[in-house]
Amino acid sequence: MRILGLDIGDRRIGVAVSDEGMLIARGLDTIQRNMDRREEKELLAVMEKFEVKRVVFGLPSDFHGNAGPQAEKTLAFVDSIKKNTDIPFVQWDERFSTQEAERSLIDANIRREKRKMLKDKVSAILILQGYLDSLGPADRE
Repeated sequence: MRILGLDIGDRRIGVAVSDEGMLIARGLDTIQRNMDRREEKELLAVMEKFEVKRVVFGLPSDFHGNAGPQAEKTLAFVDSIKKNTDIPFVQWDERFSTQEAERSLIDANIRREKRKMLKDKVSAILILQGYLDSLGPADRE
């Protein structure tokens, strides 16, 4: 079974997918957000292509765990996608995923221009990997 991981932002959506054993997350792509909501169709196509059985998305919150305006936008986007699929969605605390992704890319000596393009995908990997690491053996069956 594969799980999809999403880092949903205002301009881009980072996408990652697990291996069949639900142990390792790998980045797929970054989808640009458009006014015509084409990104929803792209995500549904990715979900179908990889035959995912669950989608984990990062829910932004502040240092105290409170949801803010960005969390509301994220939940509205997820609700819109859920209308077109029966696949369950799971929210995951993404409090520091973007900062951690940025730090990882800086440590890897990735140039600023390229970091901007990779940051969302790396954030999606971190969100999904955190979720996968939380699963017990029974959850993987």
